[in-house]
Amino acid sequence: QVQLVESGGGLVQAGGSLRLSCAASRSIFSINTMRWYRQAPGKERELVADITSGGGTYYADSVKGRFTISRDNGKNTVYLQMNSLKPEDTAVYYCKFETTWYDYWGQGTQVTVSS
Repeated sequence: QVQLVESGGGLVQAGGSLRLSCAASRSIFSINTMRWYRQAPGKERELVADITSGGGTYYADSVKGRFTISRDNGKNTVYLQMNSLKPEDTAVYYCKFETTWYDYWGQGTQVTVSS
């Protein structure tokens, strides 16, 4: 059973940075898009950023210019570099790997930004 293991979350002051990582526990064949979502208390889960197998990226308007998504296909890993963090970025962050046949989700990592 493949698992996605997330790391890098934590508590940071506003204006600070964090780098999230999400790695598959074993090799996954043909990952198409890798995505990061987040869910704040009392809110719906929202797409933050994604990156296709060809390197194309998407960012939510709320994080454009502050967050950068990248991937290492050899390591089956996706990263989210988060700079200039704001209190409104506080949420549980989830990664998702999409293949032709199945979608994999991480367990979530908490990011808390204090003002």
